[in-house]
Amino acid sequence: MKKLLGITCLLTAIVAFGFACTSAKRSASSSNASLKNKRVLVYTKNGKGYVHQNIAAATSSLQQLGRENGFVVDVSDKPEDFTEENLKKYNVLIFNNTNNDVFTSDEQKVALMRYVQAGGGFIGIHSASGTERNWPWFKRLLGATFLRHAAHQKFKDIVIDNTHPSTASLPQIWECDDECYYVKEVNPDLHVLVVHDLSSVDDKDKPVFYGQTFPSVWCHEFDGGRQWYTTLGHDSATYSNPVFQKHLLGGIEWVAGGNDKPDYSKAKAKSPDDPLPY
Repeated sequence: MKKLLGITCLLTAIVAFGFACTSAKRSASSSNASLKNKRVLVYTKNGKGYVHQNIAAATSSLQQLGRENGFVVDVSDKPEDFTEENLKKYNVLIFNNTNNDVFTSDEQKVALMRYVQAGGGFIGIHSASGTERNWPWFKRLLGATFLRHAAHQKFKDIVIDNTHPSTASLPQIWECDDECYYVKEVNPDLHVLVVHDLSSVDDKDKPVFYGQTFPSVWCHEFDGGRQWYTTLGHDSATYSNPVFQKHLLGGIEWVAGGNDKPDYSKAKAKSPDDPLPY
């Protein structure tokens, strides 16, 4: 009788364990149901100047997130892909460590403007803030433009809004080993999610106009679409870190949640030099 009872308990435990694992798997696979069947374009073009070595690792991580969460990821480094006909297929554009001038014609720039005005989502990662530094509209879209960074080191970021999908899984004090980016020409409409704790950064020239903090991650809505940007992500190894992957996934989830597919009846851009909304 005792032996039978022991076997029964063992079987019950095995079944319970199997159920728990299945439930966890279901929970993980359904946690981003809002991303199912969405389509993302990862753009990796760099102009003349420094090119990050992290692009392949970042792209691979984004493709992994797509496979695990049910959204399609296309990758391009061709500015010729910026046409209205092509961009209208996408819910989100991700500028993956782009830098300097990444377009070769005004028509390509207008295609991006019209995509955003139609409600298309935009994400910038790390050096994306150094993209199109002489184009005012793009700087407003991303939220700022690159100024400089401190030497690569360990420092602390502080989460000031943990209700956003990109920060909900982060600790309030996020220990980083990265480049502490500083930006300029900041769009005044930004909703800052995370800040650098400058008291933890060794840099004699760090800016003081934000006091002992400086914007690190933000989101906003500009000219019809949603945008999200993270300054972090210099090292290739960062993109295999589950914490950082959840950070990226949350950004994608929030941006993609702003639209189903772009509605070009709302697009109005005719030139990269059109007057800014404000």
